[in-house]
Amino acid sequence: MTEIDAKIDALVPEWLTLPDIAEQFDVEVTRVRQLVKDGQILAIRRGENRVLMVPAAFIDGDKVVKGLSGLLTVLRDDGFADDEMLEWLFTPDETLPGTPAQALSENRGTEVKRRAQALAV
Repeated sequence: MTEIDAKIDALVPEWLTLPDIAEQFDVEVTRVRQLVKDGQILAIRRGENRVLMVPAAFIDGDKVVKGLSGLLTVLRDDGFADDEMLEWLFTPDETLPGTPAQALSENRGTEVKRRAQALAV
């Protein structure tokens, strides 16, 4: 959980606080904090108050976007820091098309994970 720079902040169109996600999931905020701690979702500190926030693209209604936790594991294993993961996930890729985060939300996670694994080579 790190603070991010303006470049990455500009790449991510929408953010949610942990209480927002807890409300969507109909769970206690401690459960969402556990998801962050377990690496199933990525949260970073943003803004003046350094509030933990999650990109809204990682949330699909009342659950985490399918394939996100596995993808985050692959990226961490490749040595990516949190800010580098966010930059990679939200940088447009003409060959996808769109961003890896967008492809995940469109159920194209297999291709995104394959690309993430290829980064280590």
